[in-house]
Amino acid sequence: MEFFPKPGSVNPEKGSFLLSEPFLPDPNFERSVVLLCENNDDGSFGFVLNKPSILTLSEVLDEETAIDIPLYVGGPVQQDTLHFIHRRPDLVDEAVPLGNGIFWGGNFEQVVALLRSGIYLDEDFKFFIGYSGWSEGQLKRELEETSWIVSDETDPEIVFNHDSDQIWGNILKKMGGEFKMFANYPQDPRLN
Repeated sequence: MEFFPKPGSVNPEKGSFLLSEPFLPDPNFERSVVLLCENNDDGSFGFVLNKPSILTLSEVLDEETAIDIPLYVGGPVQQDTLHFIHRRPDLVDEAVPLGNGIFWGGNFEQVVALLRSGIYLDEDFKFFIGYSGWSEGQLKRELEETSWIVSDETDPEIVFNHDSDQIWGNILKKMGGEFKMFANYPQDPRLN
C-alpha cells in the first residue's frame, strides 16, 4: 500500500496545503499545515496555519486597538516580521491572490486603518510572525523524502479556522483514503 505519491510527481502550486507527515521529526513543523504562497525555481514560502503564538496583534503593533486578534507562528524564518492572509480584497489593495478567494498581504496601512476604525477582522484575516521558507530545490527534495503531503483542495473555512488543534487532522480526513488513517495516528508512535 502506497501512502505518498511517487517522488518527484508532485509540484505544489501557490494556494496548496503542505501537511507534515505524521512523524516528521522537525519540531517547527510537527503536525503542521502550511499554506503555500509561492513555489518556483528560486524557492518556496508559506505560513503555518495551525501554530498559535502567545502574542496578539495589538501586542506587536504600535497602534492602539481594542481587538486582540491572535497571532500565529508562520514558521521559523524571520520571526521578527509580520505577515497576513485574508479573504477581503475589497478592503485591502495590492493583495496577491492564492486561489479559492484567499489573498496574501496587501496595503498594510489599510489594515491599520480598519483596526483603528474598530472593524472586526478576525474571521477574514490571519496574522503571522515569521514564515516558512525553502531555498532553491529544498521543498522538492523534502517532497521526494515524503516529509510533506500535498493537498490542492484549499478550503477558506479551514484556512481561517482558529481551532488549531483540528486543522491537520480535518484536512487529512477530507482527503480520504489512506490519508484519513493518518489523522488518527498518535503523536508518539510508542503510545500505539
